[in-house]
Amino acid sequence: MFTRDLGIDLGTSNTFICVRGKGIIMREPSVVAYDVRNDIVRAVGKEAKDMIGRTPGSIGAVRPLKDGVVADFDFTAAMLKKFIRKALRGTLYKRVRVMICIPVGVTEVEWRAVYDAAKQAGATAVELIEEPMAAAIGAKLPVDAAAGCMVVDIGGGTSEVAVCSLGDIVTAQSVRAAGDKLDEDIVNYVRKKHNMLIGERTAEQIKIEIGSCLPYENEGSMEIKGRNLLDGLPKNIIITAEEIREALSDTVLQIIEAVRLTLEKTPPELSADILDSGITLTGGGALLRGLDKLMQQETGMPVFVADNPMDCVVLGTNERLETAEFTGNTFRNLKRYR
Repeated sequence: MFTRDLGIDLGTSNTFICVRGKGIIMREPSVVAYDVRNDIVRAVGKEAKDMIGRTPGSIGAVRPLKDGVVADFDFTAAMLKKFIRKALRGTLYKRVRVMICIPVGVTEVEWRAVYDAAKQAGATAVELIEEPMAAAIGAKLPVDAAAGCMVVDIGGGTSEVAVCSLGDIVTAQSVRAAGDKLDEDIVNYVRKKHNMLIGERTAEQIKIEIGSCLPYENEGSMEIKGRNLLDGLPKNIIITAEEIREALSDTVLQIIEAVRLTLEKTPPELSADILDSGITLTGGGALLRGLDKLMQQETGMPVFVADNPMDCVVLGTNERLETAEFTGNTFRNLKRYR
C-alpha cells in the first residue's frame, strides 16, 4: 500500500527516473558537488553540473559514474538517495522498489556495486535490467517475437550493441567509447592543433552544434573560447565542422567496429531478420549528424534513428515496470553476453 515502484536509467552523463503509472518524472545530470574538507554532498543533478569548472578549492564537482559503472560508491549512493527522495516528495510512500539499467559488459563486481548503491539509497527491492534490452523495448522493437532485432545504444560512458529475440539478448557487445569519449576527443584535438585548453562543457557544446560523421549541407564553423597554453591567457578561435569530424573519427569507427563484431556473432537466421528490419540507434549519441548514414555505408545494413532516442532506455524500463513483477531475482547471470 505504501510502496512506489521506480525505474532508473543510471547513466554516466544523465539519470532518468520513471514511476509506475506516471511515466518519466525526472531528468537530471549524473553529477555530485561536495565539500572537499568533509565529503559532505552540497548538490546533485543540474545544480551540481552548473558548478563544473567553476568551483572554488573547497568544493568539488564530480561524476560518480564512469564508463557506465560506479566509480565512486559513496557519491553514487548519495546521488541516488537524493533523486529517490525528490521522486517521493509530497507523497505518503515509505517504501520504494527500484529497477535499474546496467550495461551488458559489466563485471560481477560492477553490477553488485550498482545493486548495493541502490540498497544503501533506501530501496527495499532492486531489479537489474540490461540497457540494450530496455532501449529496444523503448524503441518499440519486437523483442518478444521469434525474429531478430538489433539495437545500438550510444550513451555517455558506453555504447551497447545487442541482438534481441524471444524476449532476451542473443549476443551483445559493450565498448567504453561513447558521448564522453567524443567530448574528450574534441578537447585533445583543440589542445594539439590550436594549443588551447577548453572544458568538457565547451566540448559538448561543439559536438552538439557542429559535430558530424559525414559532410552535411550548410556546415559551418563555431567560435570557441579557452586558455592559450603558450601564454596562459584567454583566447578565441574559429573551429570548423571538418576539424571536429576529424577529431571524432576514431571513436565513431570504434563504435561501428563493435556493430561489426556483434553481427559476426549473430546466428545466420537472425542476421537475415536484421537485414530486413535494420539497425536501430538509441541514446544521445544517435543524434550525432550522419552517424546512421556512415554506419549504413560500413555495414551494408539499413540503419534508423529511434524516435526520441535519449529517452528510449527509461521508456523501456517504464514499460517493463508496468508489466513485470518484482521477484527478488536480482543476480542474473550476465556472463553469456560477453
